Amino acid sequence: MIILLCGLSGAGKTTLAYSVKNKFDELGNRVEILDGDEYRKMLFKELGYSQQDRMENIRRLGFIAGKLSKHGIITIISAINPYQEMRDELINTYPDVRTVFVDCPIDILTQRDTKGLYARALLPDDHPDKLHNLTGVNDRFDVVITPDLHILTGTQTLTESTELLLDLITSQLIPA
Repeated sequence: MIILLCGLSGAGKTTLAYSVKNKFDELGNRVEILDGDEYRKMLFKELGYSQQDRMENIRRLGFIAGKLSKHGIITIISAINPYQEMRDELINTYPDVRTVFVDCPIDILTQRDTKGLYARALLPDDHPDKLHNLTGVNDRFDVVITPDLHILTGTQTLTESTELLLDLITSQLIPA
């Protein structure tokens, strides 16, 4: 099974992924997290943030997830994954893909802003530190219209969000 955690920067995708992984580790299930930021730093250094590069990043993560999933490893891709056509490509390419929209309002994300990205994106256009391609602010993010699960991290606690995702995954693991 492949879980696509999609949402804006700071929405809680990676935190949620590790919380779920820890729960599954306790139960003896094999879970691997493919964190978009981590893989960009370590393996995909040549990719930038153009639409083409963002799609290639997700395509590569999907390929790795597909290989792991074939071996019975629950694979969670934690990445912004802003384009619906890329999500659809993964869903149509690999079996047993579930999309989870990790949703949080911009005002809360701006308050969290652990990486300083929102502050930079909201600078005046002529400012030398202006970030011109922050997804959801000044770059495109296609809202996930029909996710398998919609998690609202602005109002739901990590515990609640973890339970929701655990329920989704375990309901798919149990044979009908």
